[in-house]
Amino acid sequence: MITHGKNIKIFTGNSHPELAKEIADILGLPLGKAKVSTFSDGEISVDIAETVRGTDVFLVQSTSSPVNNNLMELLIMIDAFKRASAGRITVVMPYYGYARQDRKAKSRDPITAKLVADLLTAAGAHRVLTMDLHAAQIQGYFNIPVDHLLGSPILAKYFVEKGFDDRDDVVVVSPDLGSVTRARKFADRLHAPIAIIDKRRPKANVSEIMNIIGDIEGKKCILIDDMIDTAGTIANAANALKELGATNVY
Repeated sequence: MITHGKNIKIFTGNSHPELAKEIADILGLPLGKAKVSTFSDGEISVDIAETVRGTDVFLVQSTSSPVNNNLMELLIMIDAFKRASAGRITVVMPYYGYARQDRKAKSRDPITAKLVADLLTAAGAHRVLTMDLHAAQIQGYFNIPVDHLLGSPILAKYFVEKGFDDRDDVVVVSPDLGSVTRARKFADRLHAPIAIIDKRRPKANVSEIMNIIGDIEGKKCILIDDMIDTAGTIANAANALKELGATNVY
C-alpha cells in the first residue's frame, strides 16, 4: 500500500526551473536532483540522480515554448520516475500546450489536446495540476484526476485592492465570445458589467475585430484572457477599445 504525502520530492525539467525552485523554497524542501540534457542528435536524456522509490513526486514542467521539447522532456521524466518505482507522480504544468486544439474545427483536424492527455497518462502520470485551461472540457480528456486552478481570484483581488470594485466606470472585457464565462466570473468579483469583443480569425494567429458589444465609452476596461501568444489579439483589442472611447485598458 502506498501512502501519499509522507515523502515529497519536487523535480523540474528545463521549462521553468526558477518556478520549481520557488515552490520548493516555500515548502521548505530541496529541489530534487535531476539532469535533463540532449544527445548530439537532439534526443532528450534524463538522469534522476536520487532515489524516488515510494516517493510522492511532483514534477514541475510547463509545455510552453519550445512546446515540443518541453513536452518530450515531461513525458520522458514521467517514464523515468515510473520505472524508478515512484509512489505517485503528480504533473504540475501551469501551461497546457496544444490546448487550443481541443476540438475538430474542420473535418480532418486532430484533437491534439486529447492526444497530450493520453500521452501523459500512458507515460505514467497519476495526477495533473494545471491552470486556466483554454477549454475547461480538457479536464474530461483524462482518466486520471485533474486539478484545474484559476488565476482570476488572485488577479481580481489585486484590482479590488486598487479600488476597482463597485465602480460605475469599470467594465470587464471578454476578448472573444469563447471567453465570456471567464470574463463574467471575473466581473462578478468586481461587481462590474462586461463587454464582449466580436472577432473572427481569417487564419491562425490573425484576428479581426468585427464589433464591440457593451458600453465601454469613458470606462476603464479590464481585458481578461487565458493566454497570450503573439499578443496580436490583445493588442488589437486594446486599440479598438481606446478608439471607441475607453479611458484606460488593463
